[in-house]
Amino acid sequence: MYSENIKVNNLISIWLICMFWIISAMIVVGGLTRLTDSGLSITQWQLLSGFLPPLNNSEWIKYFDLYKEIPEFKLQNYDMTMQEFKVIFWWEWAHRFMGRLIGIAFLIPLIYFTFKIKFKKLINFYFIFGLICFQGFIGWYMVRSGLIDRVDVSHFRLSIHLLVAFFILSLIFWNYLKIKIKNNFENTINIIFPSSFLFLIFLQITIGAFVSGMDAGKIYNSWPLMGNSIFPNDNSIVNLLKLSAFSDPSLVQFIHRKLAYLIGLFYLFLLFYIYRNKKTDLYKSVNILGFFIILQIVLGIFTLLYGAQIIIASMHQISSIFLVASCVYFLFINTRSNLQLSS
Repeated sequence: MYSENIKVNNLISIWLICMFWIISAMIVVGGLTRLTDSGLSITQWQLLSGFLPPLNNSEWIKYFDLYKEIPEFKLQNYDMTMQEFKVIFWWEWAHRFMGRLIGIAFLIPLIYFTFKIKFKKLINFYFIFGLICFQGFIGWYMVRSGLIDRVDVSHFRLSIHLLVAFFILSLIFWNYLKIKIKNNFENTINIIFPSSFLFLIFLQITIGAFVSGMDAGKIYNSWPLMGNSIFPNDNSIVNLLKLSAFSDPSLVQFIHRKLAYLIGLFYLFLLFYIYRNKKTDLYKSVNILGFFIILQIVLGIFTLLYGAQIIIASMHQISSIFLVASCVYFLFINTRSNLQLSS
């Protein structure tokens, strides 16, 4: 608990769960911004002036002229009309607007609770706010990579941007659970297992960002084989040992597929271990985790089969939010008997 006042704790929990859903929506909009190739439509960093969209035709022309100066327009979208530009502009503007909204929605209640509770009890929330601010910087750092020599953003920077978003989401959900989960669970497993599982999920999110950033989901649209074989026939297995593998679309898709299988096998091991040893306190959490593992794998397969079609690809990302939340919940329950969470 953060306060002896139950009402204040309830208010904090409401604030946190609202932030969880807002940031989840932000991740979805960010994914749609990527899927619609809208991320480079605003070529300037406008912390305050960009809060409002273009209000007249001359402002629209200004934004469009700035877009015409970057490689994406010159090499790829050179025949784009103003109406087509407005479509991609609105996606990017909505994404940035939500980023500002998240900062405000987190900071104002945080200031309020600081007056209600001792500052030292809220240090972790100030750390989260720092990450939210850092996320804005990372977002612009990502956009900059596509303004000079490329027609797209760096998939490495994209992965950092996505990882930080999921890290923020996880910390918020963890702090929400500290308030809402009252029981101490004793019939648990070694913390190494749920921690390792969560690490694998975050690693898979990273590789998934590579797939998205390089449009690697639009090649080898078959399953379980990649074309006519398990390994992509345009590559060599020895290339997997090179760092350049993470910049090769077919190898990145191969890694993403195989990591999903590894995660599935690890889950089956956890499920077998928990039920065999009658870890009854974990039945609910491991079943929830299993549901979202299966859902995520199925949606991933359909995303491949349909060539990263926007609706299915977006559903795949939405499912990843629930998968991460269920992993955090699973990890949290396994720490209740090991950590003091009364602060």
